[in-house]
Order: sequence, then C-alpha cells, then structure tokens
Amino acid sequence: METTEEKVKTLLDKVRPYIEMHGGDVHLLRIEGKTAVLKVYGACTNCSLASVTYNKTVGPLIVKEVEEIEEVTFE
Repeated sequence: METTEEKVKTLLDKVRPYIEMHGGDVHLLRIEGKTAVLKVYGACTNCSLASVTYNKTVGPLIVKEVEEIEEVTFE
C-alpha cells in the first residue's frame, strides 16, 4: 500500500513532463498533517502563469486524487 507521500509523488511524476516542457519542475517538500507542501523550480519561479498552473491544476488534482490531502501549498 502506498503512503501519502508516495501517492503525491506519483501524481507529480505524471504532470512533471508537461511542467518540464516549459522549463520548470515541482517536488514534494513534505506532508504536514493533511497539507502537501510543494516547491517549484526553474522557469516556474518567474512565470506569471505558474500560480494558475499550480493553484488551479496541480493542487486540485492532488486534493482530488489523494484522499489524505486536503490542501496544497507552495514554497
């Protein structure tokens, strides 16, 4: 059985190719209770659309697919 961390990492691995096509990357830093804390790298750190990608797509996907996670934040 997968841990919560493994479930989040599996989802990130699925979206990572799309993010890498735009010069960015994203990694799970930690799980804090029911919150997944992610870090963005590369071109995503300066992209005006990164917040849309992460807050409207990646974050909701994780919340939807990983029942243990209720919130996703970014550092």
